[in-house]
Amino acid sequence: MKTFLEVFPDLHIAENVRGLLEMVGIEKISTNRDRSVIRVYIDSPRLMHKQSIYDLEKGIKEQLFPGKRVTIKILEKYHLSSQYTPEKLMNVYRDSILMELKNYSILLYNMFRKAEMDFEEEGYLKLSLEDTMIVRDKAQELVRILEKIFTERCNVPMVVKTSYRPVEKKNTEPEIIYMKPQAAGESGAAGGNGTAAGAAGANEAYMEPSGAEPASGGVDLPFDEGKTVLKPVGKLKAGGNPAGGRNQAGSANAGSGKGGEYRRSGYMKKSDNPDVLFGRDFDEEASPIEELEGEVGQVVIRGKILTCELRELRSGNTLFLFSVTDFTDTIGVKIFAREDTLDDLKTATKVGQFVRIKGVANIDKFDGELTIGSVSGIKKCEDFTSKRMDNSPVKRVELHCHTKMSDMDGVSEVKDIIKRAKQWGMDAIAVTDHGCVQAFPDANHAVDKGENFKILYGVEGYLVDDMKELAENEKGQTLDHTCVVFDIETTGFSPIKNHIIEIGAVRVTDGKIVDKFSTFVNPEVPIPYDIEQLTSINDGMVISAPTIEEVLPEFLAFCEGAVMVAHNASFDISFIKENARRQGLTFQPTVLDTVSLARVLLPNLNRFKLDTVAKELKISLENHHRAVDDAGATAEIFVKFIEMLKARDIENLTQLNELSKMTPEMIRKMPTYHIIILAKNDVGRINLYRLISQSNLTYFAKRPRIPKSLLASHREGLILGSACEAGELFQAILRGVPEEELGKIANFYDYLEVQPLGNNAFMLRDEKSSVNTWEDLQDLNRKVIELGEQWNKLVCATCDVHFLDPEDEVYRRIIMASKGFKDADDQAPLYLRTTEEMLGEFEYLGSDKAEEIVITNTRKIAAMCERISPVRPDKCPPVIPNSDDTLRTICYNHAHDMYGDKLPKVVVDRLERELHSIISNGFAVMYIIAQKLVWKSNEDGYLVGSRGSVGSSLAATMSGITEVNPLSPHYYCPNCHYYDFDSEDVKKFSGMAGCDMPDKICPKCGKPLKKDGFDIPFETFLGFKGDKEPDIDLNFSGEYQSRAHSYTEVIFGKGQTFRAGTIGTLADKTAYGFVAHYYEDKGIRKRRCEIERIVSGCVGVRRTTGQHPGGIIVLPLGETIYSFTPVQHPANDMTTDIVTTHFDYHSIDHNLLKLDILGHDDPTMIRMLEDLTGVDATTIPLDDPQVVVYVVVDEPNTEYQADSLYAQYIYKGVMTEILPYLNIFQDEEVTDKANAKMTYLENLINQQAESNRQSDSTDDTTTAAPPEDDSETKLDNKQESEGITDEEAAIQSGN
Repeated sequence: MKTFLEVFPDLHIAENVRGLLEMVGIEKISTNRDRSVIRVYIDSPRLMHKQSIYDLEKGIKEQLFPGKRVTIKILEKYHLSSQYTPEKLMNVYRDSILMELKNYSILLYNMFRKAEMDFEEEGYLKLSLEDTMIVRDKAQELVRILEKIFTERCNVPMVVKTSYRPVEKKNTEPEIIYMKPQAAGESGAAGGNGTAAGAAGANEAYMEPSGAEPASGGVDLPFDEGKTVLKPVGKLKAGGNPAGGRNQAGSANAGSGKGGEYRRSGYMKKSDNPDVLFGRDFDEEASPIEELEGEVGQVVIRGKILTCELRELRSGNTLFLFSVTDFTDTIGVKIFAREDTLDDLKTATKVGQFVRIKGVANIDKFDGELTIGSVSGIKKCEDFTSKRMDNSPVKRVELHCHTKMSDMDGVSEVKDIIKRAKQWGMDAIAVTDHGCVQAFPDANHAVDKGENFKILYGVEGYLVDDMKELAENEKGQTLDHTCVVFDIETTGFSPIKNHIIEIGAVRVTDGKIVDKFSTFVNPEVPIPYDIEQLTSINDGMVISAPTIEEVLPEFLAFCEGAVMVAHNASFDISFIKENARRQGLTFQPTVLDTVSLARVLLPNLNRFKLDTVAKELKISLENHHRAVDDAGATAEIFVKFIEMLKARDIENLTQLNELSKMTPEMIRKMPTYHIIILAKNDVGRINLYRLISQSNLTYFAKRPRIPKSLLASHREGLILGSACEAGELFQAILRGVPEEELGKIANFYDYLEVQPLGNNAFMLRDEKSSVNTWEDLQDLNRKVIELGEQWNKLVCATCDVHFLDPEDEVYRRIIMASKGFKDADDQAPLYLRTTEEMLGEFEYLGSDKAEEIVITNTRKIAAMCERISPVRPDKCPPVIPNSDDTLRTICYNHAHDMYGDKLPKVVVDRLERELHSIISNGFAVMYIIAQKLVWKSNEDGYLVGSRGSVGSSLAATMSGITEVNPLSPHYYCPNCHYYDFDSEDVKKFSGMAGCDMPDKICPKCGKPLKKDGFDIPFETFLGFKGDKEPDIDLNFSGEYQSRAHSYTEVIFGKGQTFRAGTIGTLADKTAYGFVAHYYEDKGIRKRRCEIERIVSGCVGVRRTTGQHPGGIIVLPLGETIYSFTPVQHPANDMTTDIVTTHFDYHSIDHNLLKLDILGHDDPTMIRMLEDLTGVDATTIPLDDPQVVVYVVVDEPNTEYQADSLYAQYIYKGVMTEILPYLNIFQDEEVTDKANAKMTYLENLINQQAESNRQSDSTDDTTTAAPPEDDSETKLDNKQESEGITDEEAAIQSGN
């Protein structure tokens, strides 16, 4: 018998499936006469989930018979190990049988799904069915199918007996809903399993699908048959012929549509129907936009208008371009409108309204996409999207909510979430992003002052348990105390649901192995395929081994009095403890974990798996994942660890526990758990900011980590929640840790969380999970509730919100796909639910308990939190003693140096007016800071350029901050202090620059006069009231910038200055690439307008953080930065010593001073030129005739910028208009060349424009055939559509 892979060697199959198929043989392959059905008979020693069979059928058809009308049918036969009994097989195979029944008959599926099963007698199944006439009629067919599956397919004989029970009034079992897109080519029955196969293979098959597609949801992992439910193996890799596109679908009303045409005499009047917004009335049903494919003629669509653009055409008409979505897809609509239709069309195409449109679907000649044109009518349409409202009299509070600030995870704006909560009448909502609090300022702005709505400010942190002792339950034993180093192999990860299959142990005394213990254990259930692959232990090896009831007492006797040592000891110990508990045996040992010891003794390692540690210590590890071999290697590791500990003068376990305090390096390598931390008050807010800061500055490694010890020391004012399934408590329940440890974990939190079952449904698809049914998921939540009752903790139901509405999952799906998540298409329903929806989610707990955890307890948590502001509202400028007097003194000293002892009235008046505004508003300290920085840079030999409105402040000029004098143009003499502000020669330059005035000689002393003044009003800087926050931008030399930043610490003190932080979010172009690539990978073609619709939901999601190029935030002495904002490294770069504000600097610049210390090349170049020439740049007058003006014209989007017509066009304007206006002229040779080029350029533009002139179209509703030579006509079409001039067209053509 050949194997499956030998018969189908060219089939593209995922690697994780190949191992299973290597064991599958093919008995024969047959076909019918016309070869329309091919049947493949396989024989396998391993069960295969029906989904895996469907996937194989589909893969064979698509890859080996692309485009052919053939049905592939795989017929299975299994020869299973003797571990399988009818009961065990049913536990494993039930889910697969359900899928098979669902595709065969929904009635039989529901009968079996609701049936109660009992295996009281060996080989007999007692099936209790609901007592209805239909069930009684179909019962024998169900019995026949089950007996054939068990007896003939699986070779496990079973007789089914039926009984009947009264019908239950209500079934509360939830349905699995996978929010998953359908890839191209997935319509119809998978693998061609249609009615043809049912007829042709009736003799071989027990059931044939009625044409429905088998349920999807296979995962790229091997199935696990050893747990409660058999799960599907991974799907086939894409191969062979690519999936086809969607079927073409047009409107049922496609036809000539004469009633919708325009008359050449003018606009056809609207119908009397008030719903008609434009054109004529129509009654046809709308087609889904996603079904429109190709030029299908006249169609009717409905949807929401997303965008609308109007373009004026040369003909005088207006082109309306708008996109419409019905949320299955989006399509563009084009209407050429005459003047008499404008008002109606503007009303009909308002963005945001819902409309029905009748028009013709054509391929647009301009962009090549399907577009609706020749629109004959637009009507009002009701909003057909589901409008969820919260109608509960008492509302719940959501305590777990992510926004776009959760790194590439949350996709909803915080303001939209808060707006929805307020619309639903909720009193409060929590904001808990992953590891950051950067949504807080926007959340704060979303609630108006005095509004009765509360924001609960928090974070979903990444908790590290650094408080575990190295020696658990130690009793002062020495390191030489007898130890038992052991390892176990199991059928899974849960000590409650899975079983031990091998125990290996060695007894170590005085550093030497003195005894061994090794045995297989019969788990009395089949060993899962993945466990067999990992350990090489199969059913045949354990079938004759003793059971755990026999083995465990012997093993405990072997361990008596010894310290238990294991690698990842919590896993192994949990299985021993659970089985000891079941047998009533006492087991409370001292435990050492070599993983924890490795973290302390081998800090250079990044991973601490057994093989990694063994390799580091040069210890041989053969037959990894076999208990006896792993135990032996662990013993050798432990012996070496004892030597290393003794070298540190550690002799006993009490001393060892003193090493338990973990370093930041160790914490960065430890596993993390999710935790919700809410700020109860301002004390809690500051502590929260402190935790966020430390998690980013000290403990960041892939994510910001919060050590449990740090959290415990700053817990005041905080409320701790146990978070989602990734939380410490939920994970402990999944691992099956003992009740005592569960209690300790639960007691650490202030409240415990449970979530809707759909949030954790991914566990049902994970073959390694011990959670296999919806009942299992319910039991997990029940366990959390039980712990809450036991430890007097509130239990709260939360949604773990990542998007606002169910349909928004597409945005998160695409973002997760861009990050490489294989299960991105299986999005959990992480949307914001109403109170009624949440009560329905927890109906299985009973109405009273559901109301308690959904409403009562969440409101109690919200009531514990005070109304606080995440950002302090007060202004906190830094304090420099006597800054007011210092600024006044500096200004007047410089003024006297320029204008003499008796200052001009205009100078005194301007200085006094400015100083009054500056000092009275507390801005003097900013001037002094800037003055100190500029003077320090000048002292070190680097000029500083001022930028922006600071040049309008005379106080800035007199204090040396800027070289720009804002007074009106004037002369002054630096020698005798003569000045002239009022002469007629000076007044002629009012409103201009003083440097443009003619040179003059001082009438008093005969020395050359200085020309100064730019006539800039002070209001430009501080506003008309003189109280606007000053923005002093200083351009330091790029090579001096870091020294200037360091000097701020000299001025204010170390730890008082921080870089201004920024937040980098997903930009439009990047998001567009994510969306486009996602659908390309799926083989799905999406129109550009649909991609843009999806892009709009993805943009703004946080990707990284950064820093302002020169912004410095100054913290006043006596204040703590955590009072204002957390801090972090930019882009989480742990190699830099730069610390930035966690909040975007705009969020805190109203209360903390921000200095702009920018780095530029100009001061650097000036310094270099001064060094080369020996000329002091400050002595060169602005009107020096040798000053060179450089004009740079840049067109970034063209490959050859200098030769670009656009660049030359700009160059012409600069040369012929701007430079002459500035009285700047070139030498004759350059001018002659420029004039020649300009003449050529003008001729080229005129020729291009003339060649593009064409007569206007007489009928805008029709599309002309493309010309043979369309190089110029395309340009003219673009002119027509965009309304551009001939000159603009010539520029854009690039000819």
